[in-house]
Amino acid sequence: MALVRILVDGYSLLHNWPELAPGKPRHSAAARDELVHILTQYRDATQTPITIFFDGAGAPPGTPKTESTPDLEVLFSRAGQTADDMIERATHRFGAYGEVLAVTDDQTERDVVSGLGGFTSGCLDFIQTVESALVEFGDDLKHHNRRERNRFSRRT
Repeated sequence: MALVRILVDGYSLLHNWPELAPGKPRHSAAARDELVHILTQYRDATQTPITIFFDGAGAPPGTPKTESTPDLEVLFSRAGQTADDMIERATHRFGAYGEVLAVTDDQTERDVVSGLGGFTSGCLDFIQTVESALVEFGDDLKHHNRRERNRFSRRT
């Protein structure tokens, strides 16, 4: 089966990626927005849909909702619910359609996701994967643009 969705514990990933929004609190809107931005780029590079889950308790009241698409969802948990709860439910539901990858540093959560048939990744490993994929995507894009520029130059 193919990987159908990546499920990300947003705050777990933010706490392990200090290069994103340096100097900003990890629960800030700026840090969340930067994470969404970089994971949007990763989604574009890999074509694998991503859902980012944030504990709602970390979002101040009135936090504007980030626009979600079917390919990149941003969800906040409600009162009495955690991002982990949502990841577990999503793992169970998406499992019927293919493989799911959950990204978190919470070992208990990784054990639960594995028990539900999902794959897991620690945050540091996932950060390295994202950074490598984005470098490769950038190199491919430069190569493609150079080839197209050369092709266009020959026509004129």
